[in-house]
Amino acid sequence: MVMHNVSSYNTGPFTLSGIPGLEQYHVWISIPFCFIYLVAILGNSILLYLIAVEHSLHSPMFFFLSMLAMTDLILSTTCVPKTLSIFWFGPQEISFPGCLTQLFFLHYSFVLDSAILLAMAFDRYVAICSPLRYTTILTPKTIVKIAVGISFRSFCVFVPCVFLVNRLPFCRTHIIAHTYCEHIGVARLACADISINIWYGFCVPIMTVIIDVILIAISYTLILCAVFRLPSRDARQKALSTCGSHVCVILMFYIPAFFSILAHRFGRNVPRTFHIMFANLYVIIPPALNPIVYGVKTKQIRDKAILLLFPK
Repeated sequence: MVMHNVSSYNTGPFTLSGIPGLEQYHVWISIPFCFIYLVAILGNSILLYLIAVEHSLHSPMFFFLSMLAMTDLILSTTCVPKTLSIFWFGPQEISFPGCLTQLFFLHYSFVLDSAILLAMAFDRYVAICSPLRYTTILTPKTIVKIAVGISFRSFCVFVPCVFLVNRLPFCRTHIIAHTYCEHIGVARLACADISINIWYGFCVPIMTVIIDVILIAISYTLILCAVFRLPSRDARQKALSTCGSHVCVILMFYIPAFFSILAHRFGRNVPRTFHIMFANLYVIIPPALNPIVYGVKTKQIRDKAILLLFPK
């Protein structure tokens, strides 16, 4: 009987209401959101095209960069189109399976982004600290293993959350005061104990990402030590310039991500409107800025992009 009731509760759709308190400004908010989303789509698409067609960009660093671009496209496209439809047409319904799909790809993209940044940090560590062994360490076979490994790890980290939400009975309101489905926000609508959801959803992904952050910090500490030991000033500047774009992207990714997660878990005094607005910016700003940062800071991409956009 319990299982029957749970399954009957789960069949109803949810309603995404948008940003509470700013409903009258939804149309105006949609203008910069739509523009930034188009920048994200265009920038990452150009990045993927350049890496695919330019033989000089067929190296491990740019392979990981293409993975980052694809993950950013998944992250933004998972949330932003539905968000824009809410801003333009009012609260929107989303089916329960659709909500589960959205929250999975949202969080999966987040954990995978973190893993890709770790892989890129490892690539830079090998390139700068062991340049003579770079091609023997990062062989095509090794790169494929890294790509499959981090993708599978990200899948394993967050797929249990889908089952944890799927088991919950939703017998109260089906209105989600947000623009997209995310794990804890959906779980809190359930009329059951969600302690497992809270602890798993907070501890496991966060510990995974924290491990990534620690390893990235170790990698860049070793990189900086190696860079400052280089005898040539030009070599030092080139190495720092190459790593500069990576550090910018890392900061853009982790700072808002940790703020959003910690505010959701501990920020009882953070206004809900600000939290949801910030959560929306998090899924759209980094995907839009990442290709711009790499386009400006990485000479190979900058030169190829200029030739693509301005062939004459």
